[in-house]
Formats: sequence, structure tokens, C-alpha cells
Amino acid sequence: MALLVAAQDESRIVGGHECPRHGLPYQVILSNSRKNGPDVRCGGVLIEPDWVLTAAHCDNQGDIFTRMGDHSLRANEGSEQCITSAQKFPHPDYNPNTHENDIMLIRLRNPAIINEFVRPIALATQCVEPGTRCQVSGWGTTRSPQTQFPDLLQCAEVYTISNEKCSEIYPHSITEDMLCATVKQGGVDACQGDSGGPLVCDNKLQGIVSWGMQLCAQKGDAGVYTKVCQYTGWIHRIVQSHPGNHTVYAC
Repeated sequence: MALLVAAQDESRIVGGHECPRHGLPYQVILSNSRKNGPDVRCGGVLIEPDWVLTAAHCDNQGDIFTRMGDHSLRANEGSEQCITSAQKFPHPDYNPNTHENDIMLIRLRNPAIINEFVRPIALATQCVEPGTRCQVSGWGTTRSPQTQFPDLLQCAEVYTISNEKCSEIYPHSITEDMLCATVKQGGVDACQGDSGGPLVCDNKLQGIVSWGMQLCAQKGDAGVYTKVCQYTGWIHRIVQSHPGNHTVYAC
């Protein structure tokens, strides 16, 4: 079995294709600066006008700058919204060694303007069944182990597998709060830069890109996602107990 590496180095899109332009209005970029053409630290998902869901391993020591409404990172398309984090809520039981509870909420300083380019996605209300076709997306590297970061948002179709099957790939590492997805023949996977981004099945958010093998998209391997359906209660409690303020920032 290939060597596992730290979660923040593992999650990226390989073997995908360009997403429909502005077809994923919930997709968020997390970066360390507010500059145009952002450095992509991680992905994220807009779940409420002023809340973004991402992976806990995407946390840093300072503000997180979110950017949404993008398709091309290099072009100014006029649809972009840039909003700084106001508060961060990594799961209190997140374990960076085991990747358990790899989930974090970000409350934005002001709510996003909801339009055709920026729109929240619904959380899963039921856990997804094995064998379901899902879509993962992001601006992570399209090559592994070399890195080649794309300008345009990339999508890939993967299929969920049971935790029992996933445990054969990652013995003693898969918990009930994790969800695995793969393509049987290999060649398609999330990779570096996609961490924290969405796994969407039947138009519902089912997963957050979390971890995997050091080499992405290898035959017989699987990407591991935080299973969103296990955290809906925690998400709702945090959102309802922390109302936002409306200080406006622009790109």
C-alpha cells in the first residue's frame, strides 16, 4: 500500500474536465491573501449566505480570504465576490493524525450576494449509498506526483464505495464519519489544492475533500471525504448560535 502523507498535502483533481462555466455557484476558494488571481490554499463550499464549510486541516493562524463566483483564476470575470472570515469553527474533536472530524465552518464578515454566480448548496439529509455517482470539483493540481495547477475550475465524476471496501484500502483508518469514492479503473481523483471542496451527489453536499494516498488517482485507491450527513446537527447548532454582522468587503 502506498504511503499516506499529511492530509493537507493530499487532496487534488486528477483526470477531470473543465466544469460548466459558472455551473457550480457554491464552489469557494480559500486563500491567504485578498489579491486578484488568488493563491489557492483549499476549496470550500457555500452552505448559507454567510457560512462556508471546508476541511479542518485548511485552517491557518490568521484570517481566511474566501472568493466565490470564479471560473477562471486568471481572468476578472466580474462575477467574483471576496469576503474575509469573521470566525472559524474547526470541529472540536478534529484529529490531524487520524483525519477524524476533518471539518470546519467559516462565518463570513458579510453575507454573499446570492445570484446566478454565487448560491449555497443544500446539505445532505440522508447519507449516500455505495455505488452512487458523485461530482468532486476544485482548482487543485491536475497531475501527480508532479504539480500542474489549472486556470479553470475542474470537475470529476467518482463513485462512492462502502466503508468496508474502503477499509481494505486503508486498514484501521476509516470511521463512520468518513466517506470514500473512487473510479474502478483509476485515473480520476481529488488531489493537492482540492482539500475542503465539495463532493456532490444528486445535488446535495455529501462530502468534503479530506485525505488519500500520496499519489492521486492510482488504480485500486480511493479518495476519503468527511461524511457531511454525520455532521448536520453540529453544523446547524453552530450556524444558529452565531449570527453574523454585515461589514462589506470587495475583491
